[in-house]
Amino acid sequence: MSDSNTTYFTNPSTFILLGIPGLETAHVWISIPFCAMYAIAILGNVTILFIVKTEPSLHEPMYYFLCMLAVTDLVLSTCTLPKMLSIFWFNAREIDFGACVTQLYFVHCFTATESGIFVAMALDRFVAICHPLRHSTILTNRVVAKISLAVVLRGCILTLPYPFLARHWPYCRTNIIPHTHCEHLLVVKLSCADIRVSSYYGLFVLISGMGLDMFLIALSYIQILRAIFRLPTKETRLKTFGTCSSHLCVILAFYIPPLLVSLMSRFLPMLPLHFQSLIANVYLLVPPMLNPIIYGMRTKQIRVRLLRLVPLS
Repeated sequence: MSDSNTTYFTNPSTFILLGIPGLETAHVWISIPFCAMYAIAILGNVTILFIVKTEPSLHEPMYYFLCMLAVTDLVLSTCTLPKMLSIFWFNAREIDFGACVTQLYFVHCFTATESGIFVAMALDRFVAICHPLRHSTILTNRVVAKISLAVVLRGCILTLPYPFLARHWPYCRTNIIPHTHCEHLLVVKLSCADIRVSSYYGLFVLISGMGLDMFLIALSYIQILRAIFRLPTKETRLKTFGTCSSHLCVILAFYIPPLLVSLMSRFLPMLPLHFQSLIANVYLLVPPMLNPIIYGMRTKQIRVRLLRLVPLS
């Protein structure tokens, strides 16, 4: 017996993105801060790339990794924001099945890549503080290129099964996604098959990707703090720790929101759907906006170069 409220089909040609469920009437107002954050992210990250490219003194491992972070942030925000704004402004909720699968791959791939970049940056800080005299010989351009390639390949390969799994399942319930963009579990949950493979693989990616990265970053900073505390004066300790402050700030901005989303979904399942959706969007929007601001304000070399670009009357 069929349910009149359910559309039965297989492999839909399009999905419907609801935006932020329950806040449809406020979409235009919500789009204002989102659009502002996107504009700041584009301007900030392009500025970082321009400054590092044009300033030979910044051609060092730390700034190469920072450029990778800027490119990743640009791709991560651009693969979600334009469609999100079209939903908010024009009610353009339809997204082609292939485009949806492509979007979910890019979101997960570049999220994993960004997490790997933070590990590479932690390694750079570890070598710079714990082995300062060997920094240039350990992190040569060749080594930096290999690390960068490994980070990108890991992100691409680790999340490659996502689109294949999403295409594999038969869809016969609904094609409505209660979110602003396509996300792996939200898409496969619309399937009428047993999706435990997708669920387990998503957990594996979370643990082997972001979980392992957090462990390696923590391990690096334990060694960094031990080296800092062995320094002779308080001023030296503070100055040395200050070189890590930018990295720590962007790490907190990147890892805390998804941790909150995970905890809320597990222990507070009755939270309104629109609240969970807003937090998930903040996770994708805030780090790309904050990263260039934090590095621009906290890194003297970038700040000085930026002031040279801004004419003072």
